[in-house]
Amino acid sequence: MLKLYPRAVLAALLLINILGYIDRALILGFSPQITGDLGLTNTQFGLLNGAIWVLSYGVMAVVCGSLADRYSRTRLISIGMLIWSVCTAASGLADNFSHMVLARFLVATGEAALVPAGTALLADLFDEKHRATANGLFFMGIPLGIGLAYLLSGTLGAGLGWRGTFFILGGVGVVIAVALWFVKDDARDATHASRVSEMSRLSPMTQLLSIKRALADRPVLIYAIFAFVGVQFCIAANYFVQLWLVREMAADPASIARQIGVLQIVAGIIGAACGGFLSDWIVRHTKASLAFLPIVALCLCLPLMALSRFAEMGQVLLYVGLAASFLLPFSIYGSAIGLLQQESPVHLRSSIIGLQMLSLNIIALAIGSFFAGWLSDFLAASGNPTPLRWVMLTFDGLTALALIGYVGAARALRLGRSLDGAALSASAAAL
Repeated sequence: MLKLYPRAVLAALLLINILGYIDRALILGFSPQITGDLGLTNTQFGLLNGAIWVLSYGVMAVVCGSLADRYSRTRLISIGMLIWSVCTAASGLADNFSHMVLARFLVATGEAALVPAGTALLADLFDEKHRATANGLFFMGIPLGIGLAYLLSGTLGAGLGWRGTFFILGGVGVVIAVALWFVKDDARDATHASRVSEMSRLSPMTQLLSIKRALADRPVLIYAIFAFVGVQFCIAANYFVQLWLVREMAADPASIARQIGVLQIVAGIIGAACGGFLSDWIVRHTKASLAFLPIVALCLCLPLMALSRFAEMGQVLLYVGLAASFLLPFSIYGSAIGLLQQESPVHLRSSIIGLQMLSLNIIALAIGSFFAGWLSDFLAASGNPTPLRWVMLTFDGLTALALIGYVGAARALRLGRSLDGAALSASAAAL
């Protein structure tokens, strides 16, 4: 049934992704209220969004990727959604840092199932000419979810409070998760289904060795994972955007939450939708690879982001830089995931996407968020009046490392094509 309605499947996955990121980002939209009510330091807040999240999400992304390569992906998403929705509601009951740690840890456990299973479904339903577009639309759920989380905190949250908002969103997710359980996963073709049957009989260690061999045989995968991790430093910095604007720029918490929400939605949608579409178009009509558009996006957005850190509240440059920081990571999702899908063995796609999610969550989001919180606390203790501004600039520099990865991926792909061409020429000569 799924093969007959690929666009409907994409729309459903987008909806689930939106809800997942609303649940994930509510803590950001309510950051002034939650840090105040629970008495959290910047370091503790960074831990909640970084290390605590990653300890669960990163590891479980690999586990769920392995499961998605073996079993029903729709049921895996259903189970994950049920877990994260129940625990989102439970987050509203937290009375201290420890309670929130437990709730967010389990929310991350459930959400880890969506990306490996969802992107594998899309890879089966859309061909190579349209995968970047499909991926971009699916990951449009990230800016929409994050943006809606900020909007909800600035509107619905004003009456319900942060606890009531968590309760309602958790309940909505439970209803959708139960309905999804009854959707059959029949998107795999006969060959893929046969490989899945073989994979289900292999031990987890054997599957890990298969992933290792795939990475060794295809260096472009390593470059692509490294680069994608680099871009996520931008997202780690954005965790602290509202705190920066409220504490150092004297912005009103509710007003700036709404403004950030609108910017997230507009810039994120433009980035995710147009980035995937443009990447597919460029690959079809030129000799460029899927690594081309991320290189262009990084070169355009990074200077605007860095300059905006020195702008004053209300200046156009500030909002342009914020929009660039929200657009950048989402503009490359379609091509970045498409590149991994294109270069990964079909029976290991979910596992390699899971490995990528583990890498970015540990390095960029866990270590990165903790480092951002620690650095801001250290600079504040040292008497720096604008510690979060310098945190933003530091992370702009870390994000620039992604250029190294995507340039390396582009060169590896070009070399691979040259070698393939040389092999074909040799074969023709032999004939």
